[in-house]
Amino acid sequence: MALWRLHYRPLPPSLLLKVVLTPALIATATLVGRRWGEAMSGWLVGLPLTSAPVIFFLALDQGTAFATTAALAVLLGTISQAAFAVAYARVAVRTAWFPAAAAGCGVFALATIGFQRVSLPALVAYGAVVGSLILAMVLMPRNGNQPARGPVVPDWDLPLRIVLATGLVLVLTGIAPRIGAHLSGLLSPFPVYAGVLAIFAQRQSGAGANAVLRGLLLGLFAFASFFLVLALGLDRLGIGLSFALATLVALLVQGSTLRLVRTTGR
Repeated sequence: MALWRLHYRPLPPSLLLKVVLTPALIATATLVGRRWGEAMSGWLVGLPLTSAPVIFFLALDQGTAFATTAALAVLLGTISQAAFAVAYARVAVRTAWFPAAAAGCGVFALATIGFQRVSLPALVAYGAVVGSLILAMVLMPRNGNQPARGPVVPDWDLPLRIVLATGLVLVLTGIAPRIGAHLSGLLSPFPVYAGVLAIFAQRQSGAGANAVLRGLLLGLFAFASFFLVLALGLDRLGIGLSFALATLVALLVQGSTLRLVRTTGR
C-alpha cells in the first residue's frame, strides 16, 4: 500500500476534463442527432467545447498573452473548419466516407500551413471568418448524396464514436503546448466531433453527412464569436470574466441560429 501511494499521481485536471467532457459531448450530440436530426448534432458540436478548454488551460499555465495569441489563431482555424466541411461534403456526394474524410483533413492541413505566417487583428479575423462561413454555406452541395434507406444503428455505434473522438482530442491537445501559441490555436479547432459524426452519418445514411456539416457551419458563428471575445478580453478583463462573457455571447449567437438549423435539417 505504501509503495502504491509513493507512485500514485492524481490525474491532471485538464486530462480529467478531456476524458469526461469528450465522451459526454459526443454521446449527447449523437443522441440529439437521432432524436432531432443530423443537422442539430452538427450544430451542437460547433460550440467551442474542445478548443475552449485548451485555451483556458493555456491561459492558466502560460499566461493571458500566450492564450490571446492562441485565441486569435483559433479564429483563423475556424476558416479551416469551414474548408473541411465544404471539402468533405463535396467529395462525399460522389465517394465513400474515407476519401471524403481524407479530402476534408487535407484541406484543413493546407489551410493550417497557410495560416502559420498569418496574423490578423481580432476584428479583422472575425470578419474574415464570418465571410468564409457564408461562402462555405453557398458552396455546400444541395443535391445528391440522398439516402437510399433509413439509418440502421448498430449496438457498437455510440461506444466507437466515443473512443474515436476521445482519442483524437487527447492526441491533439497533448501536442499543443509543445508547438507554440499560434500553431496550437490553429490546430485546436480541428473538427474532431463533427468529423466523427459526419463519417458515421455517411456510413449509415449518405445525406446525413451533408446535414451534419451544414449544422456545423451554422454552429461556427457562435464558435468564432466566443474566441473573438477571448482575443479582445483576456488581457483586459482576466481569465474568469473573459470566459464568462465569451460563453454568454456564444450562447446568444448559438440561439439565434437555431431556427436556421431546424430548417437545414428538414
